[in-house]
Amino acid sequence: MSSKRQLLKIIILGDSGVGKTSLMHQYVNKKFDSRYKATIGADFLTKELEINGQLVTLQIWDTAGQERFQSLGSAFYRGADACILVFDVTQQESFAHISSWLEEFNIQAGRRDSVLIGNKTDLNDRRQVASKTAQAWCVAQNNNHDDKNNNNNNNNNSDEAPNSAGVEGMQYFETSAKDNTGVEEAFLAVAAAALAKKATAEEDVVLPQSVNLAQPAPQRNNSCPC
Repeated sequence: MSSKRQLLKIIILGDSGVGKTSLMHQYVNKKFDSRYKATIGADFLTKELEINGQLVTLQIWDTAGQERFQSLGSAFYRGADACILVFDVTQQESFAHISSWLEEFNIQAGRRDSVLIGNKTDLNDRRQVASKTAQAWCVAQNNNHDDKNNNNNNNNNSDEAPNSAGVEGMQYFETSAKDNTGVEEAFLAVAAAALAKKATAEEDVVLPQSVNLAQPAPQRNNSCPC
């Protein structure tokens, strides 16, 4: 186990009311309260854990979804290692806005690891967004991340969306913050991906070539050619 603790900043983005605060509190504090008030500005919680022998401190930031895409400010995104995008499976509109949330994150923080969460599966009888639709959207981010129009194509007909099985792309999780279904898996996935990328970045740092001070200096030829 590495004694050096890594700090990972994870940002949760999505419309107001999709359950961002509930997900964060369920993961960190193992509790659910239907009376959470809408977040004003931003708030964060921390959680200590171990991933593959590495000690990690997760700093999880919750945002005010009603402030929408471009009003959170660059300072909020600074230093972010990953992003969790959340929509409500019973609200088609919240899924339609996910592309804008991701675009804003990429502009402000640069391309980082992200996962998509479809929350409130405990209300499955009111579902408006099919699992295949969300899976196909995730695949589109990997295949066409520079084409915003392609990213939005999967919002319409859920029955015709292709299955993402076997295709590498942004990971998709369905959760219920109320029942604590899938919450742990989603947070661990984004943390593990961010940690792996951070470790790779540190390995890629090129150190200056060392100089052996004990090595004798090369002899100079002081003979004059004249």
